[in-house]
Amino acid sequence: MHTDKEIKKEFKITASKNPDAYYATAALKVRGFMRKQCACSTFFWTVNADQKCCGDPACSGGFRFFSKSPAKKKLNYIEVWKEFAAMHKKRGYTPIDRYPVVARWRDDAYFVAAGIYDFQPYVVSGEVEPPANPIVEPQFCLRFNDIDNVGITGAHYTGFSMIGQHAFMPKEKFDTEKYWTDLYTWFHEGLGLSPEELTLHEDAWAGGGNFGPCMEFFSRGLELANQVYMLYEQTPSGSRELHLKVLDMGMGQERNAWFTQGLATSYETTFPTVMKKLYSSTGIKTNQELLRKFLPYSSYLNIDEVEDIEKVWADIAAKTKEDAKTLKEGILPLAALFSVAEHARSLLVALNDGALPSNVGGGYNLRVILRRALGFIEHYGWDIEMADLCEEHARFLKPMYPELLENLENVKKIVGVEKRKYKATREKSQSLIASILKEKITAEKLLELYDSHGIAPELVKTQAAQAGKPVDVPDNFYALVSQMHEKKEQSHQTKREEKIELTGIPETAVLYFDNYLLTESNAKVLRIIDQIVILDRTNAYPTSGGQIHDQGSIDGIPIASVFKQGNVVLHVLSEKPTFSVGSTVTIHIEPEYRKQLAQHHTATHVVGAAARKILGSHINQASAKKTLEKAHLDITHYEGLSDDELQKIEEEANRLVHEDLQVHSHILPRNEAEKRYGMAIYQGGAVPGKTLRIIEIADAATHKTIDVQACGGTHVEHTKEIGNIKLLKSTKISDGVVRIVFAAGAAAESLAGSQEDVLTQCAALLQCTPAQVPGRAQELFENWKTAVKKKKQLERYDLVSTVTFEGDALVKAAEVLKTQPEHLWKTLKRFMDELDNSRQN
Repeated sequence: MHTDKEIKKEFKITASKNPDAYYATAALKVRGFMRKQCACSTFFWTVNADQKCCGDPACSGGFRFFSKSPAKKKLNYIEVWKEFAAMHKKRGYTPIDRYPVVARWRDDAYFVAAGIYDFQPYVVSGEVEPPANPIVEPQFCLRFNDIDNVGITGAHYTGFSMIGQHAFMPKEKFDTEKYWTDLYTWFHEGLGLSPEELTLHEDAWAGGGNFGPCMEFFSRGLELANQVYMLYEQTPSGSRELHLKVLDMGMGQERNAWFTQGLATSYETTFPTVMKKLYSSTGIKTNQELLRKFLPYSSYLNIDEVEDIEKVWADIAAKTKEDAKTLKEGILPLAALFSVAEHARSLLVALNDGALPSNVGGGYNLRVILRRALGFIEHYGWDIEMADLCEEHARFLKPMYPELLENLENVKKIVGVEKRKYKATREKSQSLIASILKEKITAEKLLELYDSHGIAPELVKTQAAQAGKPVDVPDNFYALVSQMHEKKEQSHQTKREEKIELTGIPETAVLYFDNYLLTESNAKVLRIIDQIVILDRTNAYPTSGGQIHDQGSIDGIPIASVFKQGNVVLHVLSEKPTFSVGSTVTIHIEPEYRKQLAQHHTATHVVGAAARKILGSHINQASAKKTLEKAHLDITHYEGLSDDELQKIEEEANRLVHEDLQVHSHILPRNEAEKRYGMAIYQGGAVPGKTLRIIEIADAATHKTIDVQACGGTHVEHTKEIGNIKLLKSTKISDGVVRIVFAAGAAAESLAGSQEDVLTQCAALLQCTPAQVPGRAQELFENWKTAVKKKKQLERYDLVSTVTFEGDALVKAAEVLKTQPEHLWKTLKRFMDELDNSRQN
């Protein structure tokens, strides 16, 4: 398999040899465009007979539209989308709303990085119908490979709106000439560009296993759009023509607004109200003359494309006839201010859509840009609140993305928590930096300090300068951080899975979807592989979705395991079966086991809904597990839960149980489920298939949905069947993920009895009544603190099997035993976990 870069290079050569077969050459020629080749080897089209250059900024001398944009129509940021959508609607396209920037429907990407991500893999493969065809959309995207370029080049972003023009057509209906003409019409009539001002590049694109030709639209050094014609897929045996041809045009909304207005930077046209606020609060005044001279060459400072950044600064200084030091002193504070504004917008959208800053996964990059912005604010001594900038962005973007205002308070709270963490790290870092200044500070050391301790390189450089030690920070530092973490994540995700040969086996008909109480059924044996039995239908639930498999038997032989491979359910028996292929067998499932698992699974949905109501809309399921004795739900949350929050979640969960809400189960086409319920149906990971089973908990009287998810588990039919829900404890299992452990139904009742027994035994050991236990514990609190100060050994007390603890264990628990004795058992259990963590740390 070739890399995307290799495929692109090879196919570009192939397409250039026969342009009529791959590009809209007929539409180009009829409008007077001529094909030429630049000195850089790129083939391009222009109506200008004397044009020799392709128009790329590196070939044509940078951006050349400042103060004299050739666009006859001046459009602001919001107007670009509104006008584009209106024009394309008249030409047969359906405008749709953006998808969330958190790509929960995909298992290969955390964030949406391009508009086509919304439709991969199912729409692109032809398995699922698109929401409309053709369509246009204003998809907000996140990319973190250019963090160091943000602010400095005037055109780079971590978050941007990629206006998409998409079509998914069979070969006979795929009309490249029309698609090109529609986009050309936008630039010619929508922006008012004359043909003389447009240059079109022949190029190729590859990504996600697909590739094809593309045509880039340039004007005065700025790339305005890239129209990709996705025609092929890459396979281990070579390229193969796609059954469904895909139009994937991406147009930078930021660039189009910037281009038409011709201002100094795209940041001032992308978020003008935010920049006005920042100029006012910082007192910074732009040196328009300096910017006018600098910005035509700002694209040269692209960190990804230069090896010696200082040499580039010197070259630009020479071209602008400015001293290099003076130039940097005038530009860098502005670049920092632009970065703060840009990062605030990316954070707003990501946090609104359910992402959280953390030290793992996609959330890591969010923390990087937030701390980069906070670092700039601190370095320059600005009085700026990131939360206030998020609010200003949300208000400005309301005509396009009204949903950003709905969750604003939650976003501001998350930003506030992250700011406190940043300050705490900042205070702790002083002594650590002082200690490492005794050694040479390399780029590797700076990366280690940031990744392990959250210490920004600017802070190290400042403190080192005070100590008279120079420190060089790589210009692409944040890109290196991002790359380093991506490699870590990839290594953690590598796993090997054993596959069973299932050629010729049809999809297993599952019977547990419609009736969780169905514990006995008959089925035909399709294949036997040693102790593995495959049936045409089954009521046995396979381990999946965090729920363990059913227990039971097939014709009296105990079931050891049940698992699913693709759409086929495989039953592993405890011994080789005595029956043969073609025979009819009886599957028996243990009814109490099934009922308890169904209670725990539906309770997981209820607890998640309760947590979302108590903690905020950012709550999503990271993962879950349901066993016979208990269950746990891992939720996305930015800090550990207090006992008060845990109590409120439990009360809300039981309120939903006692309301006896109906639990609906639907099988829907994937596109219909997404259209009806939104992309939040994907909780805990991507769900494969062109049809989805939807579990919806709703109030029949008000028709209000309490929770809705794509889920293949066993569920009760009404919430009252769950029984009482008891939250046992919560633990922060990783940065940004909190685990809630609970029990429901008979499992909860069993634990309640255990609590009463433990409470009685505790009271006996302390020689008091059960009601007096909290007070007695409080008396011993000071003794415990003294023991800790003296670093005495903390013992491990197992409260599940025996109750043999000293006063110090109970004293620690007194911190949270200020209300009711019945919470003693779970509080002490939580304390035992804390003791474990103390020893491990």
